[in-house]
Amino acid sequence: MKAVISGYGKMGRMVEKALAERGIECAGKSEDIRSFDPAIAGESVCIDFTVPAAIRENYRFLAENFKAVVIGTTGWDDIRDDVIEYFRSRGTAMVYASNFSIGVNIFFAVNDFISRKMAMTGGYSPYIVEMHHCHKLDAPSGTAKSLAGIIEADMGVKTDIQSVRCGEIPGIHIVGFEGADDRIVLRHEAFSREGFARGAVEAAVRADTLDGVYDFKDIIFK
Repeated sequence: MKAVISGYGKMGRMVEKALAERGIECAGKSEDIRSFDPAIAGESVCIDFTVPAAIRENYRFLAENFKAVVIGTTGWDDIRDDVIEYFRSRGTAMVYASNFSIGVNIFFAVNDFISRKMAMTGGYSPYIVEMHHCHKLDAPSGTAKSLAGIIEADMGVKTDIQSVRCGEIPGIHIVGFEGADDRIVLRHEAFSREGFARGAVEAAVRADTLDGVYDFKDIIFK
């Protein structure tokens, strides 16, 4: 397979490194993906780590021109249904995630297990604290929203989310379940952003042979 990187900032460079680790050809890098050569795009998987505004401007081009697309950008939840429907209408495979870290996707599964048990017993109230670097544009994080969505689906309650933006924190997510007699706290901490890049490359490898649109957490353990 071939891969193209959309957005060549810190994450884009880490994706390029992760591609090299897997022996996957990087067929191009672009800060303005709509100017990319359609002939190369048609045989490549695009890995997008840009900004929410860029997704709004570019998703149609991505769906129309690339073999498959991996979207690691967050902050476009309000148009998610439109994006998914457009990719489906074009017959272009897409894998998206609020977080491509393998560890975070295990964290999602653990939270799903615990919140389902909480729903059976009652007596606990959930909360989420997420911490990221000061350059992150969206708050709460997409990962925190995904965690809250899991809890709401399992327990039927809204979850309070507190966001911290400070320094160069790669990403910390804390989920607590507060009861009258005890507290359960789950924590995931990313040491660097390289885990996000490696997960996105794994998603690209899978997207190269997939049909349809998938959330990464629904396919990573299959």
